[in-house]
Amino acid sequence: MSDLLTLEEYKAIAAQLNPPAMSFINGGFRPALSGNTFETTNPATGELLANVAACNADDVDFAVSKAREAFEDGRWSKLHPVARKEVLIKLCKLVKENSRELAVLESLDSGKPIADCEGIDIPEFINTLTWHAEAADKIYDQTAPVGSDAIAMIVREPIGVVGAVLPWNFPLLMLAWKIAPALAAGCSMVVKPAEQTSLTALRIAELAAEAGLPKGVLNVITGGGADVGEPLGMHMDVDMVTFTGSTVTGRRFLRYAADSNLKKVVLELGGKNPCIVLDDAEDLDKVAEQVCAAAFWNMGENCSAGSRLIVQAGVKEQLLERIKAHSRDWNTGDPLDPTKQLGAMIDVGHFSKVSSYLDAGKLAGHEVVLGGETMDGIFIQPTVFDGVSSKDKLAQEEIFGPVLSVITVASYDEAIQVANDTDYGLAASVFTANGKKALRAAQAIKAGTVTVNCFGEGDITTPFGGYKQSGFGGRDNSIHAHDQYTELKTIWVDLSDDAIDGCVD
Repeated sequence: MSDLLTLEEYKAIAAQLNPPAMSFINGGFRPALSGNTFETTNPATGELLANVAACNADDVDFAVSKAREAFEDGRWSKLHPVARKEVLIKLCKLVKENSRELAVLESLDSGKPIADCEGIDIPEFINTLTWHAEAADKIYDQTAPVGSDAIAMIVREPIGVVGAVLPWNFPLLMLAWKIAPALAAGCSMVVKPAEQTSLTALRIAELAAEAGLPKGVLNVITGGGADVGEPLGMHMDVDMVTFTGSTVTGRRFLRYAADSNLKKVVLELGGKNPCIVLDDAEDLDKVAEQVCAAAFWNMGENCSAGSRLIVQAGVKEQLLERIKAHSRDWNTGDPLDPTKQLGAMIDVGHFSKVSSYLDAGKLAGHEVVLGGETMDGIFIQPTVFDGVSSKDKLAQEEIFGPVLSVITVASYDEAIQVANDTDYGLAASVFTANGKKALRAAQAIKAGTVTVNCFGEGDITTPFGGYKQSGFGGRDNSIHAHDQYTELKTIWVDLSDDAIDGCVD
């Protein structure tokens, strides 16, 4: 991007930041009721960024009570949809005005490259919020075809108090995916950002209050999963939880719902996504570019990462040579350096996990085509292993790092079989010059999103979520996202001659 700053200029901005560190409840910042805090650090340097409020179940209770109060008195839920839209659009404008500060804060807190924060995350946050805000007064309810003796209205009502539990890989963007449709629908929210990446969510809550969002409508509670996530999942006065994160943690929220008030649960979970390259694929140079983006973007810390390259034998060697060439465009280093495309792993624990897969790949005898090593700090080289089979650990487990496993197949049918040989079903890509074969593959692959001759996730107009253990209960993005934050109600009016006061005798 031509308007990116220099490393020195970004460092100067970072030095001036004073990030919010207290939870945001009922329109203002508050310390944890216990007074406890935890440290949040820059994963690239280990430097302390802030001592953040370490909330617990008492804080969750307080936040939920304020969210419930706001919902029931109608200060937001009963506001005209146009008025809700205007507040959300004002928030978008404030985010744009503070976009550079937010981008630097996001990079410092998550280890994400500043070029991505400025060029993708902030613009997509604004786009997501704008799109759902504009939909607030454009989603029509329905009437049912029940004949002339009655009128049956099918109306949407906001579901109530929504708990949103966010991941650390896209802190701002996942926040937008949750709050935009929920707030547009009229819900109140209690948001738990990931413990590693709380700072930008707190800043957004502050900007939302400045935009005119009423007190209690958007609350942000900081802390760990056991202290905040579980009490939110178990809370008897939360009507719904939306969660993005690991499949292991997602299962817990289903248990919490079963053990509490049977609240609605929407889960967007892990993936082990296939990238199929058939031997008739055109422009292998372009294919290699897309494969690298699928595997390495955001350090591979992406649930839709194309971490399995399933390639027909006839084009494999040519493709791998081009992948090696394009990997030179993926430079790893200081996330605030706009010339770097890869930043740090999120924390030491995750770095150790991803590093263990490098060791496992070498121990299994897989050929290291590219990378395979760690770097100073908690950085990992973009890595490609060849000779992986569909049942190998590298092909079955979600690594969540910049590691690509190459699986060689002999035919289209084998490619589809291998693609579906996983517990996950979030995303997939297929590269072929044969349009009929591409559509057949898109239908045969068990995944929520299948892209043809490119890597991607669709856009704000298309639903995002997965099959099998990649998702449950709903979809993010698109008009379909609004459905999960509303309840459907039937209102039946009897117009027949024998009706008494509008009701059937």
